[in-house]
Amino acid sequence: MIILGIDPGTAITGYGIVEFIGNRFKVIDYGKILTSNDLPLATRLKKIYFKLEDLIEKYKPEHLVVEELFFNKNTRTALSVGHARGIILLAGAIHNMPTFEYTPLQVKQAVVGYGRAEKKQVQEMVRIILNLEKIPKPDDVADALAITICHAHSYKLNKLIFKED
Repeated sequence: MIILGIDPGTAITGYGIVEFIGNRFKVIDYGKILTSNDLPLATRLKKIYFKLEDLIEKYKPEHLVVEELFFNKNTRTALSVGHARGIILLAGAIHNMPTFEYTPLQVKQAVVGYGRAEKKQVQEMVRIILNLEKIPKPDDVADALAITICHAHSYKLNKLIFKED
């Protein structure tokens, strides 16, 4: 199964593309989509959308996985991230990709085994699980890879529990 994991944002959108076969992970690609604060929001969203289109066309992921929106005190940031999430979900829907969402707590639990783990712990576990030489930077990229790990384990477990094909 090829998974496209996304950590949404308008300034930085992290992505990770990972293949999961049996119990093995193979990193295919990862990186970031950067947009400038100087650009209008619509232009920034268009850039994110077309980069995702390129990734989907190139790697043909089977599942799209996105981090659920986490509301903090900055509602403006949350709204901005919400716009990016909408574009990401649209790209998945256009390609008829099954889309899954996980909370930061679920991701930390799946990757580290503890839902309140520190960001550094998650990043180090991503590096170890995916057999990377160093922790992917910026944080958004490591988060995108973490959500692919979360999905791989969660999806496999759900298939076993619910005896899905």
